[in-house]
Amino acid sequence: MRTIIAGGIILTPDQTLPDHHLVIEDHKITSLVADSVGTRGKDECLIDAHGLWVIPGLIDIHVHGSDGHDTMDATPEAIHGMARFFASHGVTSFLPTTVSTASDAITAAIVNISTTELPPDGAHVLGVHLEGPYLNMEFKGAQPPEHIRNPDPEEYLSWLANSKVRLITLAPEIEGALSLIDHGVSQGIQFAVGHSGASYEEMLAAANHGLRQATHTFNGMLGIHHRQPGTAGAVLMDDRIYAQVIADGVHLHPAIVKLLVRCKTPSRTILITDAMRATGLTDGEYGLGGQVIMVKDGVARTETGSLAGSTLTMDMALRNMIRFTGLPLSEAIPMATSVPAEAMSIKGQKGVLAPGADADVVILDRNLNVWLTIVGGQVVYKSNDTERIHSL
Repeated sequence: MRTIIAGGIILTPDQTLPDHHLVIEDHKITSLVADSVGTRGKDECLIDAHGLWVIPGLIDIHVHGSDGHDTMDATPEAIHGMARFFASHGVTSFLPTTVSTASDAITAAIVNISTTELPPDGAHVLGVHLEGPYLNMEFKGAQPPEHIRNPDPEEYLSWLANSKVRLITLAPEIEGALSLIDHGVSQGIQFAVGHSGASYEEMLAAANHGLRQATHTFNGMLGIHHRQPGTAGAVLMDDRIYAQVIADGVHLHPAIVKLLVRCKTPSRTILITDAMRATGLTDGEYGLGGQVIMVKDGVARTETGSLAGSTLTMDMALRNMIRFTGLPLSEAIPMATSVPAEAMSIKGQKGVLAPGADADVVILDRNLNVWLTIVGGQVVYKSNDTERIHSL
């Protein structure tokens, strides 16, 4: 089936192409043209996008759950529910993220993600993000302290043997962390610093071993002192490192978000949600890693008051980033599309609108609300306004 998205303002995101047509065939983008796409034929869908933004699908590489579901549920139903919910907020690809817990529970989550067949109406799963358990106890945040430990090859080698493990958050200063990074990098796995008290020098050493990301920058890490740059200082200063950021206005003051983007530039900044199972639901009591989490006014905290993930969605994160930084949509979009794709070594395949790329497309209205989401060429979410969609 051929799908034509006609007349929208296309953000590739490297270019802005007004009044262009985007053509999809066989799950791929085949062309972007300014003129007519020819006579419509049978088995074809025309989507009128005049006056709307057409952007690459959003990519969330750090997300625990939503709509009552959690990665650690280790059930197909959890992955299905998350995939559907994320698609309704413009996410076309995501990395279900674990927490520090018992080895068999992490294994179960990995196996579930690698064997679950995705629903036809949801976002695509890129793989697994292991957040922990190899973290620094002093910077545990909402990670269950009883499950934080040093890397053990007898444990992690079985996890890394599963090709679905794509990203690991760890504290690079703890014993055995650099050996884990060396082994994982050789298999194409990405590493992020998180829940860490690494010094500036320890961070540079980790980057030399192949660490290339920072998990929820500033949160759960040693901050900056003018004589000791610390973990956060190294993240800001080392151009090899992509900085993940939770732009909900709670985890970071908007001014700090703006400062971070000025230091890293949009080309090294990644929007994430770090969302947990309460996302999309009402305030109340929820669980995360076996802990009781209280959500009040949309803010999730442990019983001791530590922030415990967020209830942020990626479309809201995008709108917040524009509001916090003053950047235009065209400069904010890469932080949720092409930059995470590049950081996860899928540059050109996802996060862009270009011939040959996967047909993961989102259409936004003038207020940047999600109007329609396409994953692999298939419409997986559409708002109530369907008058612009015509099929033959």
